[in-house]
Order: sequence, then structure tokens, then C-alpha cells
Amino acid sequence: MTRPSRSSALGLVFAASALLLGVTPAAGPAAAQSGPTIYVIGGKPDDPFWSKVKKGADDAGLVVAARGGKVIWLGPQTYDNLGPDAANLIRTALGQKPNAIVGPNWVPEAMDDAFKAVTATKVPLVIYNSGGIEKAKELGALNYVGSDEYLAGLAGGRYFGKAGAKKVLCVNTLPGLTNTEARCRGVIEGIAEAGGGASQLPLPSTTFGDPTAVTEAIKAAILRDPAVDGVITIGAGDATSAATAIQQAGAQGRVRLGCFDLDQPVLERIKAGTQLFAIDQQPYFQGYLAVSLLFAKVSFGLDLPTRPILTGPGIVDAANIDATLAGVRAGAR
Repeated sequence: MTRPSRSSALGLVFAASALLLGVTPAAGPAAAQSGPTIYVIGGKPDDPFWSKVKKGADDAGLVVAARGGKVIWLGPQTYDNLGPDAANLIRTALGQKPNAIVGPNWVPEAMDDAFKAVTATKVPLVIYNSGGIEKAKELGALNYVGSDEYLAGLAGGRYFGKAGAKKVLCVNTLPGLTNTEARCRGVIEGIAEAGGGASQLPLPSTTFGDPTAVTEAIKAAILRDPAVDGVITIGAGDATSAATAIQQAGAQGRVRLGCFDLDQPVLERIKAGTQLFAIDQQPYFQGYLAVSLLFAKVSFGLDLPTRPILTGPGIVDAANIDATLAGVRAGAR
């Protein structure tokens, strides 16, 4: 069976969105009708990664609003009790009798029952960011939008291997989560293909967002084992802590740095040559496409045959940093 191309399928979404964005409340009866309410479960409001996801969801929400609907974002205040807190947000959203729900499957054992409650009531659901297509199918979701975290990690491990790294640490400040564990597992298996090795450095989840604690832990690990020649972090924020740790350990030039996701400091380090690469999952697309898919489904009965819809991985390094920075200036990265 021939699978539809990802580019052609996504093109349908963009074409539909472009047409719908031209609809304003003054455009006629269709604009005045009551549109759908879509709830989106996401990360903390001050999390740089999730702010990009929310930007995508908000931009897709312009289409929803043009049809008289709305997109409502719900996120936890901390990540200390992430699974149960996220499950409660899903139940809160369901209690509002929405037309559709978008959510990440961060901690399946804590969140699966809440997602199953959504699909049991026939509310359309899209899993995004974390979980993957098999979990989406298991839960009865329409689709999965995001990166395959294992494949992203595999790409990172292979990149380190091609660069000659032999011993890499995958720093996980949110151990136990589906997506972060898959990332590190992919790194470990990817570098093994090139004859290198990697291991996970799990840190307490309370260190997430604490740059001093993360810096000290990474520095200690580097000093403890002089054979370490690579460090990769599960997020862009932790990469800044890792860069500081490498510098404080006097390991510049010996320990090369990679990370998942992008922020301005990551891009500046790649441009300056002090960070080797970053793995981009294009978070804007995750929010934008997940909301757009559900809006098209509940409003018009439209659906895409492409499952999953992958938004990554893409490697950002010295070869394409200038193009990436141009995307940042345009507000797309």
C-alpha cells in the first residue's frame, strides 16, 4: 500500500488554514456560527519550549476564532507531580464538555485513564509531543503529532558517533517520563552503531529549572570520568547549564555538547562553535497542527490519512545555523 507523502498531507492542512484565516466575523453567516471549543494540555507557562507550542496553538486558534470557536490552554504550575497533575488537567478539560482535546502522554501510568475517559465520551482526541502513534491508537486518539523521541535520540547518537565521540552522557532532568527516557535510549543506541558508548545521567526532577543544581551535577560527572567526551541534554535550558559545567570543569575542546530543542543561547553557541549541534522537533508545528487537525475534524469532518504526523527530528549545526537563525527572526523557529 502506498502511503501518502507527508508533505502533500501537511499541504492540505496549510491550504485549508490559509483559506480559513481569510474568514472574519464580517464575512457572512459562516463566521457568525458557534464554533468548537478545543482544550489544549501543555507545559508550564514559563517554559521556553512550551511557549513555542502554545504560540502554534494560538495561531491555529485564529482560524477557530474566525469560525466562532475558541482554543483554551491548560498547563501545570510545576513539574514536581507532573503525571497526576496533567491527568487532572485532562479531566478538568473534559468536565467543560469540549468539542475536542489535545494532550501529551508524558506519564502513561498516571494519564492513560484520563485519556481513555475522553475517548469513552466520544470527544475527539489528538496526542501530541509525547506518546507516539502506537499509544495514540491504544487510547483511541485520532492521531499523534510530534517527534518520535526514540528516532530523535537515535539521530543525536549517530551524530555524536560520526563526530568521533566515544563516551556520551545523556543528562535527564525529568527521568521516568516517556519522552525523555526514549530520547536517552535513542542516543545510547545511536552512538553504539559507531562503536561508541553512552549512558543516562538521571537527576532528580526537582533540578529541572534549577541551573545551578544541573551545572554542579554535570560538572561532577565530567570530573569523575575523564573519558567523557560528549554531553547531551533533554532540553535547551539544561544545555546552558551543561555549557557552564564544561567550562568550569576545564573540559572545553574535550567534551562536545549537544541538546534536544532550541533556544537563543543554544543557537548562539552553535554559531560561535561552542556547541556541536541541537535536535529540533519544531514545537510550533506541534501546537499548530494538532489544533488545526481537530478543528478540521469537528467542524468539517476532514481528516488526514497520514499517521503519525512527525515534526522532527532535524539537526541544527554549523552547516545550517544561518538558515535557522533566519527562521527565528521570522518567528517560525
